[in-house]
Amino acid sequence: MSLCQHFNADCPSRSLFDQIADKWSMMVLSVLDAGPMRFNSIRRHLEGVTQKALTQCLRRLERNGLISRRIIMASPIGVEYAITPLGCSLLGPFQALHAWTMEHLDEVGQARQAFDERAAA
Repeated sequence: MSLCQHFNADCPSRSLFDQIADKWSMMVLSVLDAGPMRFNSIRRHLEGVTQKALTQCLRRLERNGLISRRIIMASPIGVEYAITPLGCSLLGPFQALHAWTMEHLDEVGQARQAFDERAAA
């Protein structure tokens, strides 16, 4: 078995997995599926995200080739983000994960409640 199958800290797949499985990354890619958007428009779609967290997320996604960044030479100068074909290839798995989440939300809620009751006893 290779080291990567054990989630070794040096495995490149672990770093990439950490970055794409981040909650903001998944949400940003889903938001950009509707079309290119500016920073503040993305932020309005993501309740609770801070400017710093969104900036860091967008940089990671751009570095990994999942989104593109385009400077708009207008007054004032703007920046627009768009999902790339590579980023689009993640939408199917993300949609499957979201569907699983919605399907099992009640079961997970019951498991949490049972755990909390056991922990409190």
